[in-house]
Amino acid sequence: MKYNRIRVPVRFLVLVILGGMYMSCTTEKEVPTKITFKSGDGITVSADLYMLHKKEALFLVLCHRSGWSRGEYKEIAPWLNSLGYNCLAIDQRAGGKINMVDNETLMEAAKNGKDTGYPDAEQDIVAAIEYAKKKYARGKIILMGSSYSSSLAIIIAAKKPDLVDGVVSFSPGEYFREYGLPGDHVRNHAAKVSVPVFISAMSSERFGAQQLFDAVPGGNKQLFVPENGGRHGAESLWESNPLHEEYRRALQDFLAKQL
Repeated sequence: MKYNRIRVPVRFLVLVILGGMYMSCTTEKEVPTKITFKSGDGITVSADLYMLHKKEALFLVLCHRSGWSRGEYKEIAPWLNSLGYNCLAIDQRAGGKINMVDNETLMEAAKNGKDTGYPDAEQDIVAAIEYAKKKYARGKIILMGSSYSSSLAIIIAAKKPDLVDGVVSFSPGEYFREYGLPGDHVRNHAAKVSVPVFISAMSSERFGAQQLFDAVPGGNKQLFVPENGGRHGAESLWESNPLHEEYRRALQDFLAKQL
């Protein structure tokens, strides 16, 4: 049996090879890079770096909720990448495991006998922002928090006005009473925030979210709370939330204004 030899132009082969190399590099780059850095007390903080764009792109430092880890952002960070932003999802020492991702900062802190309460995680977040500024971000940095860390985001922005260029706060609240802090601790800090702020919550959290939103001075702020339903914290952006598209549109609108 004779076979007809098919001649393939060399130019075509080169294009195929280069295309395959590009797809391989793109796929590899989309996988987050595991990094570590030191917190204020020397504890090693673990994080996932989602760096797909130039250093001048908007950069978000992503902080998880209580009992969770950087795994909270496994779905959210790639979506933020698709909008043109770079991200760093961190493990704070106040947390646990979510989406099959262990909180390695918590384990490191526990191993070294450090406290792992909500206020103790503030130094981890500050260290993450400073590290991002030093290594990865030349443009604006937005600090994004979920639940207790969204309150810490507001507090940090008030204490260190030159550290971040904006705050995204999902389900903030007065979560620090059990640590001996006043019941209006977060609200008092919100009144000192000078950067743009986005606050969001589920419908049952409207009252608390509205209080903190009203405390933020000026008009460079945005509030999104659905009429009914939603999810607590940044989980509201997960596709499993029936209202995730509404949350995402609201956040996308806010972030676009920060460019």
